[in-house]
Amino acid sequence: MTTLYATLGVPADATLDEIKLAYRRAAMKWHPDRNPGREAESHAAFQQIRDAYAILSDAEQRQVYDDVFEREMRRWEAEHAAQEAEERQAQEQARRVAQDHYEKMVAVAMRYADQGHARDVLFGILLGKDCETELAGRIADSVHALHQSRHACAESQAAAPADACTARTEIPTSPFEAFWQGLFRFR
Repeated sequence: MTTLYATLGVPADATLDEIKLAYRRAAMKWHPDRNPGREAESHAAFQQIRDAYAILSDAEQRQVYDDVFEREMRRWEAEHAAQEAEERQAQEQARRVAQDHYEKMVAVAMRYADQGHARDVLFGILLGKDCETELAGRIADSVHALHQSRHACAESQAAAPADACTARTEIPTSPFEAFWQGLFRFR
């Protein structure tokens, strides 16, 4: 929205002398006689400049304009803030819906993976549950990889009595600790 001050090219706290000077410059620039071939455009601009000067050069009219403009700007800002809050709330709601959908799809994939179904079956089931193709692929890959990892861990635990999947190998901090751990497998 263009203000009367912007029309004349002065700040809102401009003095009367600054307003007069800006009016003269703008009037000279946009006078229809100085813009041959662009008479319609210059006439409209010149009229806006004259109207702005008429209001801003009169102290009472300028005060009324400033009061109304300030009130309208506060109203506009309040409406704008309310609209932004609604948009943020809608975005948050959409994010929650997407998160819920994602969690449901992961749960479905986990249930079928626990039953021993392959990655492609998981993918097909997710597509059948109205899951987006790319998301279904990512979930199917992740759940299948997790299931395979759990399965491999379970097999290695059955083969070796030690906790092979969760055992950590500590890195010795000194040559003596390396020798000690290597000699006695002390942890």
